[in-house]
Amino acid sequence: MAMSPRTNVLRQTLADDEVALGVLENTYSPTLVEFYGELGLDFVWIDLEHAGPSPFDGERLEELLRAADVSGTELLVRLPEPDPGMIRKALDAGARNVFVSRIETAEDVRQAVEAARFTYDGEPGKRGFANPRASRWGTTDDYAATEDEEIVVGVTIENPTAVENLEDILAVPELGFVFAGPLDLAVSTGHPGEPSHEEVAEHVGEIEERALEAGVPLGGLGFGMDDVNEKAEAGYQILNLGSTTGALGGVVRSWFTEYEGER
Repeated sequence: MAMSPRTNVLRQTLADDEVALGVLENTYSPTLVEFYGELGLDFVWIDLEHAGPSPFDGERLEELLRAADVSGTELLVRLPEPDPGMIRKALDAGARNVFVSRIETAEDVRQAVEAARFTYDGEPGKRGFANPRASRWGTTDDYAATEDEEIVVGVTIENPTAVENLEDILAVPELGFVFAGPLDLAVSTGHPGEPSHEEVAEHVGEIEERALEAGVPLGGLGFGMDDVNEKAEAGYQILNLGSTTGALGGVVRSWFTEYEGER
C-alpha cells in the first residue's frame, strides 16, 4: 500500500505566519533530537557547516531524521555552501528544511533553491529523481508533487555582499526564509566575536527590514529569552533558543554555584 508523506510542520508554521522555536543540537545525538521533539520544540538545528558529520553522510543524517520523525519535530539542516549535489544529498536522505551558508548573490540562492525542486519557476527543476528515503524508497504517492510542496530552502545572510544584494535575493522564487547571521557578519565586517557591534547591528537591521517588507520569513539567533521575545514581537518566525552544550553548561555551572561544600 502506497504511503502519503506527513506535512512539513515547519513549512506550515511559516505559511501561517507563526513563530517556530528550536535548539541547536551540537552533539549530533538522535536520542537528543527525539527528546527535544518530545519537549515540544518546533525544530532541531543540525549544523553541518562548522562541525558534525559530513554533509554527504546520508546514513548519519537518516538516523537524526528518524529521531525527529518519531517525536514530531523537524530537522533544520545547515549546509556549508550552495552546492547542488550537497543539497540533493541532504534532501534525498529525507531532510525537508535546509539552509545554506556562504551565499552572496541571487544567483547563488537561485541555484540552491532550484536544486531542491522537480519543477521550478515554471520550468523543470534540478532535483534529480531517485527512490531514496525521501520517497520512502518509492512507496510514497505523488512523490514529486508533494516533495515540491513540502521542501523549505533558506539561506544565511552573513556577509556585506549578501546584504548589498538582498533585494534581489529576496525576490528569488520559492526562497523559504532568510536567516540573519550576526556572528558571521561580525567576522565578515572585521569585528569577530562582536555580534552587537554597531556595523553588524546596521546590517542585521537592514536584513530585518527588507525581509519583512518582502514577505520572506525571517530567522535568527536568540541571545537570551528577552531577546527571543523581542524578535518574535518584531516579526521573526524562526528563532533558535540556544544549544545543547550551552544549556548543559549553564545548568552544571548553576549546580556548582549552589554547592555548599568544598571543591
